[in-house]
Amino acid sequence: MLEKIAETKKYIESKISKKYEIAIVLGTGLGGLVEKIKVDVTIPYQEIPNFPVSTVKGHAGQLIFGELSGKNVLAMQGRFHYYEGYTMQEVTFPIRVFKAIGVNTVIISNAAGGMNPAFQVGDIMIIKDHINLMPSNPLIGKNYDELGPRFPDMSEAYDKSLRELAFAVAKEMGITLQEGVYVSVSGPTFETPAEYKYMRIIGGDAVGMSTVPEVIVARHGNMRVFALSVITDLGGMDNVTPVSHEEVIEAAAKAEPKMSGLIMGMLAKL
Repeated sequence: MLEKIAETKKYIESKISKKYEIAIVLGTGLGGLVEKIKVDVTIPYQEIPNFPVSTVKGHAGQLIFGELSGKNVLAMQGRFHYYEGYTMQEVTFPIRVFKAIGVNTVIISNAAGGMNPAFQVGDIMIIKDHINLMPSNPLIGKNYDELGPRFPDMSEAYDKSLRELAFAVAKEMGITLQEGVYVSVSGPTFETPAEYKYMRIIGGDAVGMSTVPEVIVARHGNMRVFALSVITDLGGMDNVTPVSHEEVIEAAAKAEPKMSGLIMGMLAKL
């Protein structure tokens, strides 16, 4: 793994001439934020040594380096999922590389199913904590002390100061935010009514098929994490309705301008 990280780091650094300390991981239907970036360099995933290639509709598959709200950022337009058949190490490999090239803050977005009765489709939920129901963990196996400790602390996986900043910016912009616990599952099936009910009982507010592996690896590398979910469908309520991936993409796209505005507002104050 260390050799792969070093090889990928060397390739990316040969393409860029600036330092990028903030990485943004864009979820399903949320790739439009990149249109606001003043682009320096774009690198398709298939050109990057050791990088997986995204196979999911709504995920473009490229790294974008540039300026957003006066900050140098890199954006993952398209992420990788465990349900695509990748290992947890492959899913989180980009985060390892970001750390190696000097990133210290990771912003992650996702589309999620809401289980909190107070939520509505189109809401933005700031993730304050998570419950990991995925069948594996990206840190299983040999630990490399160069990358992080064997048993990383997860008592504050989601940076409190960044969450407070989000609420302050949202108030200025007139955006109403929710806050809650994100439950991660492997997918690729959407949840059954009983599963929604179970996840709500154990303390979940929203559920999705990503984010937590990346958060675990970012915290392993002592990076600051801010994550948010766009609520694209509702489950666990009395009136359960069928949901499709197309509907999720559509709902995420409608909420995206609000999410992009929030992230840009936060970056301006970082």
